[in-house]
Amino acid sequence: MKTIGNIIWFIFGGLAMAFGWLIIGALWCVSIIGIPIGLQAFKIARLALFPFGKKVIYGRGAGNLILNMLWLIFGGICLAVGSFIVGCLYCITIIGIPFGKQHFKLAKLALMPFGASISS
Repeated sequence: MKTIGNIIWFIFGGLAMAFGWLIIGALWCVSIIGIPIGLQAFKIARLALFPFGKKVIYGRGAGNLILNMLWLIFGGICLAVGSFIVGCLYCITIIGIPFGKQHFKLAKLALMPFGASISS
C-alpha cells in the first residue's frame, strides 16, 4: 500500500513540493550561517518525495530546542500552517485522508526539524 501511496503522492504534488524545499535549502546554503537551515530543508525535501512508510523520530536537547525556536521565528510557523491547511483540505474526502495525514507529518516536521531524524 505504501508503494501505491508514494507513487500517487509523487505524481500529484510530491515532486513539486520536494523541488521547492530543495530550492529553499540551496538558497539557505549560499551563506555559511544558513547552512544548518538549508540542511533541515533538504531533510524535509527527502520526506516530501516519498512520505508513506516513513517515520519521523524527534530528538531532545537544549541545542535543538534553541535552534527550533529560531526556526519557528524565521518561517517555520508559516510552512507548518501551509501544510496543515492542505492536510485539512485533503481530509475532506475519505480517499484523501491518507494524504492529509502525510501533510500533517510534514507540518509537524516543519515546526521542529532540528534534532529530528527520518526512518523507514
